[in-house]
Amino acid sequence: MNDRVTPPMHATPDGEAEISLVVKLPWEDVARLGQEAGRLASQMQRPVTLDEAVSHRLRSVRSAAHAKPAGEQPAAVTSTASVSSLPPRPPAEQARQAIERINGSA
Repeated sequence: MNDRVTPPMHATPDGEAEISLVVKLPWEDVARLGQEAGRLASQMQRPVTLDEAVSHRLRSVRSAAHAKPAGEQPAAVTSTASVSSLPPRPPAEQARQAIERINGSA
């Protein structure tokens, strides 16, 4: 983040805060978020947006980080690091594979 503009933050009725961000992610991470949304939707018995899946993921990482002794990273953080270290592939190939993973046809 080079620009020092603070995005607007809003308080929600449930006592939490809402902030809007634009994040550039590799297609593999988008596919994993789609899978997370699918698992969460199955668990909650209703449709779930990627925004909800991200919020849920951040909450679970935060909870896991507080439960671990200092110096240990939660598994969710280390698994995303391995995704980003994959060798680069053409964007069209990344998109195709991510869509196949989301649809369960990979």
